[in-house]
Amino acid sequence: MVDRLANSEANSKRINVVEGCFGAAGQPLAIPGRVLIGEGVLTKLCRKKPKARQFFLFNDILVYGNIVIQKKKYNKQHIIPLENVTIDSIEDEGDLRNGWLIKTPTKSFAVYAATATEKSEWMNHISKCVSDLLEKSGKAPNSEHAAVWVPDSEATVCMRCQKIKFTPVSRRHHCRKCGFVVCGPCSEKKFLLPSQSSKPVRVCEFCYDQLSSGQLSATLPPRSDSYKFPMNNVSDDDDDEDSSD
Repeated sequence: MVDRLANSEANSKRINVVEGCFGAAGQPLAIPGRVLIGEGVLTKLCRKKPKARQFFLFNDILVYGNIVIQKKKYNKQHIIPLENVTIDSIEDEGDLRNGWLIKTPTKSFAVYAATATEKSEWMNHISKCVSDLLEKSGKAPNSEHAAVWVPDSEATVCMRCQKIKFTPVSRRHHCRKCGFVVCGPCSEKKFLLPSQSSKPVRVCEFCYDQLSSGQLSATLPPRSDSYKFPMNNVSDDDDDEDSSD
């Protein structure tokens, strides 16, 4: 079905419409063999709070952006190669329901659909696209992914030293390796994580020591058992003004 749609006029028109909605600031999306599988609004758990985002699933990439005018204008386009994606379901808890994790080597985050049916359709289509891509390329499924950030609201004190309370003066920071919310003194150092950045990024003191001693890989994220945060409260930072922290 996807192969038949690849060069169809209807598919080309749909992709051109998506390109137009992102405007000149967006990347070109029309390439030979690319098919728009589906689209819809998902709630994405960002650093500070859940936010509605428009998602577009193609047979080789996942694209999302901020909604300026529904079905007419979007900005802050993000493009994720599906070949690097793995997904995991999230159990319902509280107001956030029908969610799953989207994990890649460069970033990982949680999204939520409006209904269980929508969640199932999204996850099935994503899994099928990833499976088809890996089958064609002969590559193994991706086993590396960036840590999912703990939301700011989940930590009133530093998750490493357990001493410093967060205030307007004592700001929250995120370790790029474990995703914990930490204070400034506990995250003064930086380390090169090649899958996330070409420059050294902020890491907490614990992860820095582990990385420097070789006890922790610079490519695989740790999952500390010292803190069990709710799986429906995992986030990333890309939509926030202070995402550099």
